[in-house]
Amino acid sequence: MGFWLFMLFTDLLVPVIMIGFGGYFSTRAPKEINGLFGYRTPRSMKNQETWQFAHHYSGKLMFRWGWGLLPLSVAALLPFWGQSEDSVGMAGAVICCVQIVPLLGVIAVTERALKRNFDDDGNRK
Repeated sequence: MGFWLFMLFTDLLVPVIMIGFGGYFSTRAPKEINGLFGYRTPRSMKNQETWQFAHHYSGKLMFRWGWGLLPLSVAALLPFWGQSEDSVGMAGAVICCVQIVPLLGVIAVTERALKRNFDDDGNRK
């Protein structure tokens, strides 16, 4: 049971981080464009408008998708309650790997939105 709880905690890290950063970024982006913290892609760092747009857009996605992942992650691990550590560990690893898809999906969807709303120089279309 202890290892199952550890895996549950581990599997909830990605959704909780998505919810936390999503809520933060959707309401307030880092004030200045920087290379250390925030949604940092070449397209988002073109100017202040693209920077703000990318944070607001990706933040809303991360927040919603994180809340969607949270119950799914718990539900996916529940059938392994009382199973061997090997089974629980394998299930937890698979869940973590699957969680990477929406995490990276936020980037793909946000980049598409940036491309739809801004030209290559960062000017709004």
